[in-house]
Amino acid sequence: MTKTNRRKLLGSALASGFLAQAQEPRSLGRPLSGYGERSKFVRPVRTTRVTKTPEAGSSSTPLADMLGTITPSALHYERHHAGVPDIDPAAHRLTIYGLVQRPLVLTMEEIRRLPSVSRVHFLECGGNSGVEWSGTGGPDVQRSYGLASCSEWTGVPLRLLLDEVGLQPGAAWLIAEGADACRMQRSVPITAALDDAMLAYGQNGEPLRPEQGFPLRLLTPGWEGNVQVKWLRRLHVTAEPYMTRDETSKYSDLMPDGKARVFSLEMEAKSIVTFPSGGHTLSSPGLYEVSGLAWSGKGRIARVELTFDGGRTWTNASLQEPRLPKAFTRFRLPWKWDGGPVVIASRATDESGYVQPTRQELVAARGVNSGYHYNGIKFWRIAAGGVVTSADA
Repeated sequence: MTKTNRRKLLGSALASGFLAQAQEPRSLGRPLSGYGERSKFVRPVRTTRVTKTPEAGSSSTPLADMLGTITPSALHYERHHAGVPDIDPAAHRLTIYGLVQRPLVLTMEEIRRLPSVSRVHFLECGGNSGVEWSGTGGPDVQRSYGLASCSEWTGVPLRLLLDEVGLQPGAAWLIAEGADACRMQRSVPITAALDDAMLAYGQNGEPLRPEQGFPLRLLTPGWEGNVQVKWLRRLHVTAEPYMTRDETSKYSDLMPDGKARVFSLEMEAKSIVTFPSGGHTLSSPGLYEVSGLAWSGKGRIARVELTFDGGRTWTNASLQEPRLPKAFTRFRLPWKWDGGPVVIASRATDESGYVQPTRQELVAARGVNSGYHYNGIKFWRIAAGGVVTSADA
């Protein structure tokens, strides 16, 4: 068929399509609403896991269904120890006291009148991917890596308030306490407060959701989620950590010799192929775009490599800009599947030079007694029929 004939055929097809659409009956759509909703044809939801009581548990972000790098607030992962409190912001107070020269009690109105910043950062539970320590592997992205999300956060730099109260000599730690029923407490090194920590009251352009700490939470970018205390009501400045329940009995890393790493707060470089991944089926051989997410508590992602042969060889993926520090980075690579069995994975390197390890390398260094801070490479197996499963299962 000549180029002219192809154009005529295309023009005829377009004309027929336009005519058919013009003749279709149309009906009025829904009226305006006070708060927008997603299409009924879009159905990604979070999986939930209850621990001891209905108030204690977690929900995971469906990362394999996400586009770009920002997680919708309604799909941000959650981890609660005593349920979600219902707090009236007009009655909420933040108290800063201890080794300070001028203790402060602030209302939310006073906090929101202070100079603010907005920054994009990921948030990840220290127990994210804990199932991977066993070697069996989660069956899909959500159940293996889903306790991580990325948002634009808005709030007041914590440094500003610490300058206002004036730190006394010897001040080295903050004891952050939440207003939930368990009075969640974590010891936070002052170094975080003097770096990029903030008191966040906004997420993705609106006030925090109650599940994310409304009306106020501590945000320490790049550190494990538990230390970023929600429903923040107290900051006690001290010389030493408090060794609270959630930094001794939990959120510490038991090593092979019986000792434990404590205050291992920084989340190290991590990545995951989100497509194709567990639960997907490739319909036929041909061209696909492999895509996924990478992040690091040490700063920006510098490189992501992909393997299609189980880790024997690696190819650089394209990194989508902007590559922000301590935030999700989207990576992509066009790939032609020949229909045969394949084992794929991603490997991230951050700007500090840290390279995401294999599970074997992690176990050699830390053993298998810990349920926290797993950032090993995740492999997916694509069968000849296109079905994708965890290669570690």
